[in-house]
Amino acid sequence: MKARNRIALFSDDPDWHARRLTEALEKRGAQVVGLSFAQCAFETRSGGGGLCLPGFEDTLPDGVFVRLIDSGSMEQITLRLGLLHGLRELGVPVYNDARAIENTVDKSMASFLLNRVGLPTPPTWVSECPEAARAILERETRGGGKLVLKPLFGAQGKGLQLLDCATQLPESEEVDGVYYLQRFIDTGGNDAPGTCHDWRVLVVGGTAVAAMIRRGKGWITNVLQGAVCEAAALDDTLSQMAVKAAATLGADYAGVDIIRDCDGVHYVLEVNSVPAWKGLQGVCESDLAQTIADDFLVQLDADARRAAAG
Repeated sequence: MKARNRIALFSDDPDWHARRLTEALEKRGAQVVGLSFAQCAFETRSGGGGLCLPGFEDTLPDGVFVRLIDSGSMEQITLRLGLLHGLRELGVPVYNDARAIENTVDKSMASFLLNRVGLPTPPTWVSECPEAARAILERETRGGGKLVLKPLFGAQGKGLQLLDCATQLPESEEVDGVYYLQRFIDTGGNDAPGTCHDWRVLVVGGTAVAAMIRRGKGWITNVLQGAVCEAAALDDTLSQMAVKAAATLGADYAGVDIIRDCDGVHYVLEVNSVPAWKGLQGVCESDLAQTIADDFLVQLDADARRAAAG
């Protein structure tokens, strides 16, 4: 492993996670330069292969770690992902790279890819057509079922709606023109009435390294929405499903959300390629930032050896 890797750490907000990652990387001898996407640009008249990255005027980073891509307009998100694509084209390892982020941020593509490889996921419908969405909702709720309406690019449990009749369907402009509908998974007797729980599994470098149970006060289990975290053992089902889900979407590291229904069947709900792990760290003894940083540096070392070998 190189003694002095120069790392670009992208995080528009230098939060707890970015600080922990910086400490972990520096502990292994790396030099970390924190960057915001807003600071970076394409510049085809200058050196650096057409990219301007503060702190890397004379040379490209040895590697890039994407901790967070903040919310923004479609144009801003496209530019930020373009920068990551550009770094890959220049031969700079990116962890996670733009394709993995695109696969996970777009819930419709994530659902498509997970279903395509046979991973159990809740039945999902995505359409721009209000009439089609209303017909799906009428059919699925006729026998007492429920559908979860999610923002296509949402995160942290924001904007979720639980629908049990067609009259509840929002107008198209309220959902940015896209209806992402997913069958609500009934956990039945596994939880107290009105509550729900699922698992968050952290996958790093193709290995499930830690897991927790998230118990929601209602049906939403995101930590930022008030869910309580509990330590959880990693059994074969959780590990194998989480590792396959992360690999399917091309993620070097990921937080995989898994739920179990009242019949004991497990489903992958979502895969997050820029996962927070503060809640998980609170119920886990191992240093998760160090685990992630070490895998990142091992991958950089392997890439450098491959490049040297031609």
